[in-house]
Amino acid sequence: MRGVKLALATAVLAGLMIVGSSALAASAPAGGPIKVFVSPSPTSPKSKITITGAIGDFGTSLSVNAAGKTTPNGNFQKVTLKQGSFWANTTALNKATSKAKPVANKATCSFSSASSAPVALFNGAGLYTGISGTVKITLTFAGIAPRFASGAHKGQCNFNSNKTAGSYESIAGAGNVKFS
Repeated sequence: MRGVKLALATAVLAGLMIVGSSALAASAPAGGPIKVFVSPSPTSPKSKITITGAIGDFGTSLSVNAAGKTTPNGNFQKVTLKQGSFWANTTALNKATSKAKPVANKATCSFSSASSAPVALFNGAGLYTGISGTVKITLTFAGIAPRFASGAHKGQCNFNSNKTAGSYESIAGAGNVKFS
């Protein structure tokens, strides 16, 4: 009887290992189109990120320099998701954003700006080991500038203010990834 129980336990364990390994293989991304959605933080270099499509995952994106040191205006993003991580080179997007010309309306003190550029993905870990690909990211910003309360410019828009009466920012894009 003991031999039968041992054989049965071994068979069940072997079956679980086969099912477990095939389930693990099925969860590895195959590559393909993705969409990226970032909820930027106005006060932190860390943002929430969700990726759909060939990658279905969420987590955070942290602005860093090439050495991985956190910086609010870094040319890289370290993306840390629930199933792994990777880096994104945002140098071209930062350059496009710095050259963007906002559209302003002096009658309403409103303004908006949009910038787009390709962002390369690399240096994956965990489920995203071997990631490569490019995503075209668009950064959109809109706001309402305050008006001068006094002085020679009283009532005029203060587009140089660091404060806005209302603002909106989105970062989103689409592209393709592959895994080697």
